[in-house]
Amino acid sequence: MVTAFYLQGVNLVKRKLGAHDNLKLTIKQEENKFTVKESSNFRTIEIVFNLGETFDYSLADGTELQGNWDVKDGKMVGTFKRKDNGKELLALREIVGDEMIQTYTYEGVAAKRIFKKA
Repeated sequence: MVTAFYLQGVNLVKRKLGAHDNLKLTIKQEENKFTVKESSNFRTIEIVFNLGETFDYSLADGTELQGNWDVKDGKMVGTFKRKDNGKELLALREIVGDEMIQTYTYEGVAAKRIFKKA
């Protein structure tokens, strides 16, 4: 995940902290409504959104985004724009076996994070 933080212009100290954030995701789906709880050493937040509807989101480093999630070919696909510079951040979440692979792509560079099912 250090790479993902670097992609977004985060300094070295924050990148090192981010590499050890112990992030856990809990995702609940009720039809098109999703509730995602993000718990880490630094913060716990709950995000509620409907597929295809635009919402605001703040990354752990304070970066403000606006965008939406959708489902395509059984994968969650997120398209977000940074509020500070208008650049696009793409996110992909897919289940492979008992893992969820999350890939962020920003300015042509991809970073992956793998979550194990609890």
